[in-house]
Amino acid sequence: MKEAEVTLVGAGIMSATLAVFLKELNPNVTINIYERLNQAALESSDAWNNAGTGHSAFCELNYTTLNEKGEIECQKAVHIAEQFLLSRQFWSYLVENDKITSPDNFIHSVPHLSFVWGSENVSYLKKRYEALVKNTLFSDMQFSTNKKQLNDWMPLVMENRNTDEELAATYMNKGTDVNFGALTRSLFDYLEKQNNVAIYYNHEVKKLEQNDDSSWRLKINETLKDETFKTNSKFVFLGAGGGALLLLEKADIDESEGFGGFPVSGQWLKCNNPKIIEKHHVKVYGKANVGAPPMSVPHLDSRNIDGKKELLFGPFAGFSTKFLKNGSYLDLIKSLELDNIFPMLSAGWQNIPLVEYLIKEVLQSDDDRLEALKKYFPNAKKEDWVLLEAGQRVQIIKKDKIKGGGNLEFGTELISSKDNTLTALLGASPGASTAVAIMLQLLEDCFQDELKTDNWQQKLKEMIPSYGISLNENPELAHKIAKETSKTLNLKF
Repeated sequence: MKEAEVTLVGAGIMSATLAVFLKELNPNVTINIYERLNQAALESSDAWNNAGTGHSAFCELNYTTLNEKGEIECQKAVHIAEQFLLSRQFWSYLVENDKITSPDNFIHSVPHLSFVWGSENVSYLKKRYEALVKNTLFSDMQFSTNKKQLNDWMPLVMENRNTDEELAATYMNKGTDVNFGALTRSLFDYLEKQNNVAIYYNHEVKKLEQNDDSSWRLKINETLKDETFKTNSKFVFLGAGGGALLLLEKADIDESEGFGGFPVSGQWLKCNNPKIIEKHHVKVYGKANVGAPPMSVPHLDSRNIDGKKELLFGPFAGFSTKFLKNGSYLDLIKSLELDNIFPMLSAGWQNIPLVEYLIKEVLQSDDDRLEALKKYFPNAKKEDWVLLEAGQRVQIIKKDKIKGGGNLEFGTELISSKDNTLTALLGASPGASTAVAIMLQLLEDCFQDELKTDNWQQKLKEMIPSYGISLNENPELAHKIAKETSKTLNLKF
């Protein structure tokens, strides 16, 4: 029996963030972390499995939709931008206090662009710019239809492009590229040095059962030895990416009733020509195809992965019945229960265009993918690119308690037991970039009494100076935080 007050399942960015929060707020807390693979951040948090934009909503067009009146809805984009600034403050605190290594290992300045063509899309992008630029966090955004300006911003995209096309782009110089795999491993390096923190790799949680005293008993398999043991914990967090749903179902809490999952896989085209890679220094995002899930927004993406400059295009969506990249093809079938079969069938019926889109994506040839790339890089040649598998995502299917049936959700959601002794994180985008905001919400939900104490409040303010304050509504504080975190994290300002 390996006991701990807190047990975290999964060694990704979410568990790492929560564990560091808890150790900073309560240095005496005992924490066990179980990961089924042989090291941290090999699934959704890994750089090759994660878009790495530092989802600040600067360039992702799916966060700004047109309403029935033809107006741009900005609330989601502003909210995500604020959440990302919470992450920047937390990371700055850790760097300043020598708790994690140099920020150059995980974050870099890379401008974010949104790029469209065609009169309808150009009109939309202009509307989006005019709506966003009024907000504090987007006040530096630039918009242009001038071909010379566009060439200065993204020369690779403009090479050999039809000059008669109507083009437009927005540009945010303060964008970032984040290697969440490297960041997660830095956080675990720090946690391994702390008292009362134990990290167990090659350990898979097989079963969860609540005890009479509200604590949880976990049945765990040590995979290398194929030995099983049991342990108790007062609080459990299921942060196992796509695998969280299956574990949540095993926990059998009332709050999980009706939840299902729809798995979506992905692929990247990776450039292997150094001369081309050196020509592109920005992230260029376009509009998603009709019926495409939000995580399939096409982008030509300059990345810094483990100290090397890379260039990716994609992702191309696909379908797999796995819930994890290293999961089982039986995951989807195993997730079916009496309470979620109807919501899942209902959601599938309502999203037939998505299913058709995924089938079309799966059937794409190499030439089809090259044609998609040429819309963003007209001079692309097949021999300069290789196809890689990206991460696996599981979108939430949620029971509609009013209309009946089920709805397919494209965000992230915390599901907690009514006694707040167990929480699972379901969903995908924006995911890793808002890990700090999501874990703060978990603390507010499940550690309410501790959070009311002066010690916790003071420590949270030390780690995140803007905690509890809307940065978009406080321009001076937003400017101050952007300036200070840019200095600490070696970013452009």
